Amino acid sequence: MGLLAGSTVLLLTVIWGTCIVVGKCDIEDSVARDTKDTKGFSLTGSGVSTDIWTSYAARIMAVSILPFVIVQLPELLHSTTGRHLAVLIALIFSVFLLISYCLYQVFQPWIQKRRLDYAKHKHVISGILQLLKTHASGRLLDDDGEPNIDVIKKLFLKSDENGDGRLSAAELRALIVGIQFDQEIGLDKDDAVDKVMKDFDTSCDSFVDINEFVAGISRWLNEAKRSGDISADPGHKTLKFLTDFHVRTKQEHYLLGVGDQSDEVIESGQNSKWLTVRAVLMLLLGTAIAAVFADPLVDTVDNFSNATGIPKFFISFIVLPLITNSSDAVFAVIFSKKKKIRTSSLTFSEIYASVTMKNVLCLSVFLALVYVRGLTWNFSSEVLIIFIVCIVMGLFGSFRTTFPLWTSSMAFLLYPFSLALVYVLDYFFGWS
Repeated sequence: MGLLAGSTVLLLTVIWGTCIVVGKCDIEDSVARDTKDTKGFSLTGSGVSTDIWTSYAARIMAVSILPFVIVQLPELLHSTTGRHLAVLIALIFSVFLLISYCLYQVFQPWIQKRRLDYAKHKHVISGILQLLKTHASGRLLDDDGEPNIDVIKKLFLKSDENGDGRLSAAELRALIVGIQFDQEIGLDKDDAVDKVMKDFDTSCDSFVDINEFVAGISRWLNEAKRSGDISADPGHKTLKFLTDFHVRTKQEHYLLGVGDQSDEVIESGQNSKWLTVRAVLMLLLGTAIAAVFADPLVDTVDNFSNATGIPKFFISFIVLPLITNSSDAVFAVIFSKKKKIRTSSLTFSEIYASVTMKNVLCLSVFLALVYVRGLTWNFSSEVLIIFIVCIVMGLFGSFRTTFPLWTSSMAFLLYPFSLALVYVLDYFFGWS
């Protein structure tokens, strides 16, 4: 437990903070710009950005501490009964989280593709609204702040090339082709037409009449309004709320991590089955190693502590985590030095994933040993430290994608605080 708690604390404090310092770039428009590092050690002007999926990894990590809370409930309630049952319930829940996490990893590419498709569709919405603004002879919103129907109808009539009172797929495509989208979006024009048709064609006749067009554009304008700041005079704010919507759409697409993937190892499809089998075998092998060497590891720490006079706390909580997490530290530093959102996302996702697997896989093995052997669960200080660090860093990483340089100091300070707290609780209050 000392090794587990020490590893979690080390990863989320020292290594996490080091990645911010090593990978810092200039922050512009709330996003760290790839490879641009001209502001030096500015606490607010430089930092690291990650994609949206890294935030999800942080949330999953925060959820993974629930088995610790379950097994600790009898201690919190000052109850001597039900401790063995609490260990069993925590074990079952931990295994459930482990299986769920593995399944999430399997289906994540599909989820990511759906989110990316939605982001591209929002780019189409933003482009058409910008076109509407450019060609509007009047205001897009009336005095009540509602979509201006006359302006929308003028765009419809201009797009209706054959004058039959409805837009075909070809006419919609001509409208979309005329919009200048950013090159990095990689927009498929035919796919965009299909999505717009699906949005507008409520009669399902493969055409968009004027009423459907007005209703669809009005719905889009209202969505854009919710992203901006509409005051009492919407006419003067039209440009601002459309600009806000466009900027947020670009930022969302950017933070989905669609950029250069040259830093990743792209495996061919023909090896996917073998990769799956190998991953499962490695998972089972790691579990077996953790189970087999748990007792010898404890005995070794005891013997080494007795022979050298070094407290077991220092060995298990500080020395062993430094040794066992050295590969994670090297990986994190190497990838952070590339100073890109893509590589920073990989780095922090790896940190969160490593902590998650420790919380569910290693804890499952440990709880199984405790339950089978009928041992007493008495690790309150370690559980408290894991809980504090995972919650603080998990929440911090869950609700933001840009981390200024000052956030590294918070992580660094959390490390000595954790060491001091465990030492005081163990040696002065006798928690363990």
